[in-house]
Amino acid sequence: MEYAKIQVSVPKEMQAYFADDYAVYRDDELKRNALLLYPYIHGNIISHGRAAEILGIKKLDLISLYDQMGFSYFDTDISEVLADIQNFRHHRDNLT
Repeated sequence: MEYAKIQVSVPKEMQAYFADDYAVYRDDELKRNALLLYPYIHGNIISHGRAAEILGIKKLDLISLYDQMGFSYFDTDISEVLADIQNFRHHRDNLT
């Protein structure tokens, strides 16, 4: 994968967490880059698939990685699921 250098301004206390050489920390590098992309996914600017392409991994691997970090692929709460089921049943019953 080809990389580009960018400059990021962070609080001085965070500087230690942005090492220049992540070669020995491949998992940390992947997680960091995935976290940098997450706001764009959450804001519907890019898809999980596009983010996975950028990171050079499979979409399901990215979804799994986010899940391990506590970011669920599905952001629907149970009340929305129950409302969808109720709507489905209503429309199904009205078809006959």
